[in-house]
Amino acid sequence: MKNTIRIQRAIKNITQAELAELIGVSRQTINTIESSKYVPSTVLALKMARVFGISVDQIFELEEGD
Repeated sequence: MKNTIRIQRAIKNITQAELAELIGVSRQTINTIESSKYVPSTVLALKMARVFGISVDQIFELEEGD
């Protein structure tokens, strides 16, 4: 699964730590989600979408074979 978290953070000008605090997880969790090592729960995905002011499908996209 691909994601645009890094891009969305740059648009909002927030760090991994700031995003983590806003959604109630650790900075390491944001890092693992950004690097596609961890797929977030629906709740976390929705919280991120709320912070960025966009829909979940604008952040996460299934790749061929997912």
